[in-house]
Amino acid sequence: MRVFGPVPSRRLGVSLGVDNLPPGKTCSYSCVYCQAGRTSVLTVERLPHSDPAEAASLVSEALEEAGRVDYVTFVPDGEPTLDSNLGETARAIGRECGVRLAVLTNSSLAWREDVRRDLGEFDLVSAKVDSALEGTWRRVNRPHPALSLGEILEGLRRLSSELPGTLVTETMLVSGLNSSRGDAEALADLLADLDPERAYLSAPIRPPAEPWVSPPTEEEVLTFFKVLESRLGPRVELLMSPEGPGFVPRGEPASYVLSVVEVHPMRLEYAREVLRRMGADPDAVVSELVSSGEVAVVEHGGAEFLVRRVRR
Repeated sequence: MRVFGPVPSRRLGVSLGVDNLPPGKTCSYSCVYCQAGRTSVLTVERLPHSDPAEAASLVSEALEEAGRVDYVTFVPDGEPTLDSNLGETARAIGRECGVRLAVLTNSSLAWREDVRRDLGEFDLVSAKVDSALEGTWRRVNRPHPALSLGEILEGLRRLSSELPGTLVTETMLVSGLNSSRGDAEALADLLADLDPERAYLSAPIRPPAEPWVSPPTEEEVLTFFKVLESRLGPRVELLMSPEGPGFVPRGEPASYVLSVVEVHPMRLEYAREVLRRMGADPDAVVSELVSSGEVAVVEHGGAEFLVRRVRR
């Protein structure tokens, strides 16, 4: 159980992150574009990974040090709904800390009633929907073999009608995989049913799991956006640019950077800026982390990122 950040979020403002899963990547998908790399434990089994009291204590302590945040966000290195204590942990944090709660889910377990009930504890649910087409879904998300896209989409429809909080969706566009007009039209039909407050389109701007993954072209983005806009109007938004340098520093400089890149690759220029604000020598801290083997500098999309080295 870890609390990290706060970090700037393109959707949620200043977000304090909660990792409610064990170390390593435990997920029901192994998406080709995932910034956390390939999935090491591919599963659909829900287990009690988090401790509600411990989570509330850690978040309370972090908030005292960090100050105001817009959301406390469950965004682990994997799929948060695989934690069977998710709902209870969210309630414990809400009771003790009085903050808005968000969760980023890949939607794969939305067909389960207990998962939809747990998601109902959050003020905002960001549900990933990369495709409404079976073949495309399997190529992009590489799901656990027990999963069925039809069941997932029906679960999302139920979630949209049951959820007391806000539902937004996010679609990651990968050139040549899910970026065609046909993909856009199928997704537009689904999103019209889900009726989210926002439908975000994003691109892999951080280093992906598979090196051959490419962001969509400007033409692909424009076509996709126009198809969705024709059904959803101004609720469609693009998330194609970096989140900006507004990281909120706390704690020891090297430990802070390491806690962020554990689950959130960080642009090198932003890391240097936040380290300067902490009174540290940016080059010395980065060099120390790279030399220790804990962090690597990776180039992607014309920018350099600090990423956590994969545990082997």
